Amino acid sequence: MQESRKTETNLDSLNKEYLKSFLRIIQFLQINYLSKMKGEKKGPPLPYPSLLESILTWLGSFLGIIFITLFANTLELPVVASFGASAVLIYGVPDAPLSQPRNVVLGHTLSAAVGVATVMVFGLTWWTPALGTALALVVMLLTKTTHPPGGATALFAVLSQAEPTYIFTPIMVGAIILVIIGVIVNNLSPKRRYPKYWY
Repeated sequence: MQESRKTETNLDSLNKEYLKSFLRIIQFLQINYLSKMKGEKKGPPLPYPSLLESILTWLGSFLGIIFITLFANTLELPVVASFGASAVLIYGVPDAPLSQPRNVVLGHTLSAAVGVATVMVFGLTWWTPALGTALALVVMLLTKTTHPPGGATALFAVLSQAEPTYIFTPIMVGAIILVIIGVIVNNLSPKRRYPKYWY
């Protein structure tokens, strides 16, 4: 009888120790996890562009979107909104890795292909827009062609139930137009060099 009571007492104290250890681990994980959400101190702000830089940014963006719109209207194609975001990257922050030609052209093209494939295989449902966008992101990461507007390109492909021709026109051709205008306009500035690399 005493043996069984000792065993129960030992088990109870052992269970309490395990429970305390488990709670400490949970508390530690919660503190680490939640502390990530507070962020860090803000870094230095982006420098204000000079008047010339601002004019060239405006000119590049204006010309890039004008040429895409003319191209789309000529062939009766949609103007894809994600090109507006690409214009911000190419003409506003041309030094950024995500603004380089490889990322712009392949990021858009691969995302369009993923979006079209998603809608061809699964059709348009309540969940396929999310699937197409998520798959496009993974494909861009795996191919080192991440270009944030590519997510919108894939999303638009699914939502509009785009045909395979969408991959080439308007997407690939539109991305190439933006890059060509970027090469021409960005290099007018003595402070800019675009691209930093092609591939």
